[in-house]
Amino acid sequence: MRILIVEDEKKMASFLERGLKEEHYAVDIAYDGEKGWKYAMANDYDVLILDWMLPKMSGVELCHKFRKEGKITPVLILTAKDSVEDKIKGLDQGADDYLTKPFSFEELLARIRALLRRPPHVTNKTVLQCANLKLDLIKRQSWAGEQEILLSQKEFALLEFLMRHAGEVVSRTAIAEHVWDLHFDPMSNTIDVYINFLRKKIGETPSQSKIETIRGTGYRLTCP
Repeated sequence: MRILIVEDEKKMASFLERGLKEEHYAVDIAYDGEKGWKYAMANDYDVLILDWMLPKMSGVELCHKFRKEGKITPVLILTAKDSVEDKIKGLDQGADDYLTKPFSFEELLARIRALLRRPPHVTNKTVLQCANLKLDLIKRQSWAGEQEILLSQKEFALLEFLMRHAGEVVSRTAIAEHVWDLHFDPMSNTIDVYINFLRKKIGETPSQSKIETIRGTGYRLTCP
């Protein structure tokens, strides 16, 4: 899953980036509202994390402008403002959640998971399932039936994206946008390599699911 952080405090942005990458998220960072707006409109993110007080355009203004464009990506506002009136203002401008600084990183992760909990194929609060293939997003574990599959960080992130779009054809571009970050080289064969890694690991288990190649388009995870 790919997250945009718009935060002008570079130490905070670096802390968030490092922590989220350790949790297997792809992360892009902008240090002011205008650049954040450009990133948000140019790329496909799963969650936006916006600081309220930003140079050039505040996080709340960015969120309001983003919603006026018809965008439905979940937005989490970070701020030192903690009054009820401020919270109401942020939510009324289109934010989905609001976290007051200072905050626990574990709470931030829990709120991100809650915002990502919307797709219809989420079987419960923390688990994705496709036939007998299952991912536990908290424990970072995966199984085919009763057999556990050991995945690297990127393999897990790639399988999570495919499972969130199970039955759909997803392009290589969409995979790159959600599993890797802005520095990913679209001309490389990295995605194909990781798809093959996943196929081998799923193929070694009694899985009912499989990853299909849709020629000229992308890939599809089937759930019989």
